[in-house]
Amino acid sequence: MTLLFHRAAVALRHASSVAVCAHVRPDGDAVGSVLASTLLLRDAGIAAVPTLADDAPPPSTYSFLPGFALFTRVSDLEQPDAFLALDSPSLERLGEAATLAEHAESLIVMDHHPGATEFGTVNILDSGTASTGQLVWRLARALEVEPTPEIAFCCFVALQTDTGRFQYSNTTPDVFRDAADMVAAGADPAEASRLVYHSRSAEALALEALVLSRITLANGGRVAYSWVDEADFAATGAKREETEQLVDAVRELGGVDAVVLLRPVDGEIRVNLRAKTGFDVGSVARRFDGGGHAAASGFTGNGTLAEVLARLLPMLPGGGAA
Repeated sequence: MTLLFHRAAVALRHASSVAVCAHVRPDGDAVGSVLASTLLLRDAGIAAVPTLADDAPPPSTYSFLPGFALFTRVSDLEQPDAFLALDSPSLERLGEAATLAEHAESLIVMDHHPGATEFGTVNILDSGTASTGQLVWRLARALEVEPTPEIAFCCFVALQTDTGRFQYSNTTPDVFRDAADMVAAGADPAEASRLVYHSRSAEALALEALVLSRITLANGGRVAYSWVDEADFAATGAKREETEQLVDAVRELGGVDAVVLLRPVDGEIRVNLRAKTGFDVGSVARRFDGGGHAAASGFTGNGTLAEVLARLLPMLPGGGAA
């Protein structure tokens, strides 16, 4: 792994331009990792620009992160010499940015998802790492750059969100060691928690109330599910990017082993899964060509909400087919 980080550092230092991007519909780990690595590369004297796989505005829920204003639409970018793909287990998950990645002289892939593919010229894949933000943190050492408080803060948010506030089963001793190093470098954990989890809009809370009111138990009470649809955004005024924490709100229900949040979008059903007692929801998501981790995963299903649930529930705890 040390050699791979060295090769990535050499490729990045030899590039005259670098585009940095994560997967479509980016979460906290994706946004935090992209911004941390962009700031890191710039501090190393490397021309780096953060972009988004969706060719859409960046999620406003993370607008407090340092470097957020640097995000540039992928359609406005010229072909970079190097492309740094973060938190994306496959080329397809880079969405609109995949073409730039394919044609880059150097394609550096850094990811921690189980089943991630080696689609780059340098592939740093570590499924034992809780967040891509930790891999970016180690890239700083390879680039021989001292992380600033801004870089540390972005990495901390990436780590905090992908461990569910340090509550998921992926919260290992290494997680706490890296978090401690990030705090020592200037990350403020109290401020990160306030901005990520305790600064939500009234509209987002209204949407959460709707989701909580719909919680339904299945599989003998071992699974809880709920849903959000397009009409709910008009009814509450909430933004679509404010749905990231909804599945964890359902996860707070006691007495269940797994929870599901479903959201119909453009004729498909986007499904988020969370485990509570050791069941591997990542393996279930991969049966639907999705991905993720043992405690947190997702996929996109075809059909109606009822049809997706009919295929999914038998694979979850208490369903008989798991």
